[in-house]
Amino acid sequence: MAAETGRRRPVYRRIVLKLSGEALAGSQGYGLDPSVLTRVGDEVREVTALGVELAIVIGGGNIFRGMAASAGGMERATADYMGMLATIINALALQDALEKAGCQTRVLSAIEMRAVAEPYIRRRAIRHLEKGRVVIFAAGTGNPFFTTDTAGALRAVEIGADAILKATKVDGIYSADPARDASAERLARVTYIEVLNRRLGVMDTTAISLCMDNKLPIVVFDLTRPGNIARIVCGEPVGSIVTSSA
Repeated sequence: MAAETGRRRPVYRRIVLKLSGEALAGSQGYGLDPSVLTRVGDEVREVTALGVELAIVIGGGNIFRGMAASAGGMERATADYMGMLATIINALALQDALEKAGCQTRVLSAIEMRAVAEPYIRRRAIRHLEKGRVVIFAAGTGNPFFTTDTAGALRAVEIGADAILKATKVDGIYSADPARDASAERLARVTYIEVLNRRLGVMDTTAISLCMDNKLPIVVFDLTRPGNIARIVCGEPVGSIVTSSA
């Protein structure tokens, strides 16, 4: 794959990769799967070798889910802050994997934790990217009641990304859950309005609206297939794309 993409020019200059905490758990469903971290590290290195500036927004659902805790009776703001702390744990694990793969990285946290991460400053993040470093955004937006999907959209807009890549376990957007509905139709291209009106579950409504207002494309793809990130960066029709026009 590396030799194949090396002969092609990337179609994106700067991207944000949105990874869920569950993606890092792999098949075990909880915690961190070292094999997944290693594979993500290798794929990220492959993309940065193409000259693409890459930032990652990481979730924390493999460790703690604020919404679930809130539903169980915990105050929502407290639960959300705990979820943000979980994303910092994932960010540090991902940083370790990326550096073992040969990438220079920086973790920027929306909640100050100077012993392990830099505070999030927009200009600093952009400067790191310009120097070829992979930037990992942790702690969501730093505010309760906002998901890491919204954080991904916000950071992508703030740093001037060309697209946000949403990693999932399926090969794109479907009209219904393909695991539950055999008649679910795969949608190669959809508009922001369709995603909102049909409740396709790509991201939460705040994130979709933010992308729509700023004309930021969303590419939904299967992270479990090796090489997909580089394929998308090189313009191959991988997954599904959300834009202003279908």
